[in-house]
Amino acid sequence: MEKAAVKNVFVQGAITPEFIANSIAKHQSKTQIGAHDIFLGQVRADAIVGKEVKAIDYSAYEAMANKKFHEIREATFGKYELSCMHIYHSVGRVEVGEICLFVFVSSPHRKEVFEALQYVVEEIKAQVPVFGKEVFEDESYQWKVNK
Repeated sequence: MEKAAVKNVFVQGAITPEFIANSIAKHQSKTQIGAHDIFLGQVRADAIVGKEVKAIDYSAYEAMANKKFHEIREATFGKYELSCMHIYHSVGRVEVGEICLFVFVSSPHRKEVFEALQYVVEEIKAQVPVFGKEVFEDESYQWKVNK
């Protein structure tokens, strides 16, 4: 696959179900694809120090983060036989239950998409400089630690 240019993966606020459905629908005409796999990261209502998280406010140094997303994308294409891949991440406030990360991989065969998707998500969590403030019901917050 030809190397792609660095893209802006950031979406302001939550990633909507309509956005996800439209992305999936656009792939129906790509008849060489035999399998898709999708990861949806959703904001959890964690209880921390007796308070419940009601939202996460995401921020990033976008130029640096987009470059890192691009490097992960290119490494994944080098490692797996994929037809295409899409990554979107929220910036700004995302409420509990809403989607903040959408990763969509496609390949001629299912084994590749399963392995590639796990690899991509783990690399994103380990390498990409995206930061989240967990916002509690009283509007106090703390910086989120990735797990």
